[in-house]
Amino acid sequence: MDLRYPNGKQYTMNKTGINKSIASKSISYSNRGMTLEDDLNVTNQYYLLNEIAVIHKKPTPVQIVHVDYKSRSTAVIKEAYFKQPSTTDYNGVYQGRYIDFEAKETNNTTSFPLQNFHEHQIEHMKKVVAHNGISFVILRFAKTEEVFLLPSSDLFIFWDRMLNGGRKSIKKEEIEEVGHPISLGIHPRIDYIQTVNKIFTI
Repeated sequence: MDLRYPNGKQYTMNKTGINKSIASKSISYSNRGMTLEDDLNVTNQYYLLNEIAVIHKKPTPVQIVHVDYKSRSTAVIKEAYFKQPSTTDYNGVYQGRYIDFEAKETNNTTSFPLQNFHEHQIEHMKKVVAHNGISFVILRFAKTEEVFLLPSSDLFIFWDRMLNGGRKSIKKEEIEEVGHPISLGIHPRIDYIQTVNKIFTI
């Protein structure tokens, strides 16, 4: 099947069924071979099994553009595109509160590019905040394996600064100042709920 990203770039899988771009990225900057998404999925599974929270990653929508209909029972998808998600990566419920967040990582060591976010994601997070939901972003500096939780309210400040002609990235020093570091563990791998407890009223 020919599967493509929204920009038209082809999505390729290696023999083990792993996206080649992810595999090469993991090898190049992660000794563990795990992406931020992998770590968060394992963490969320831990939360679910231990009845701490119910949080899931939203599946990336796919637009099918070509199907080979040899017969009704043997239809084969020949070409499809990943659609750009309209909201954020993860959502669920914790202690009776709606929780919604985006997860991003970068190879940059001194700043976090704001181009990693999309206007519709920012607008979505603003609506979540307006309705008293818990909203934040989890940022990973991949080369140093540093992870931060940044409340959406702080992200909005940097986003508006960019829209007003300012920096197109958040300096690492700024993230260290207003963000909250999350230490990597084992069970769970990225215990962001512990940080949520510290900075949000539950």
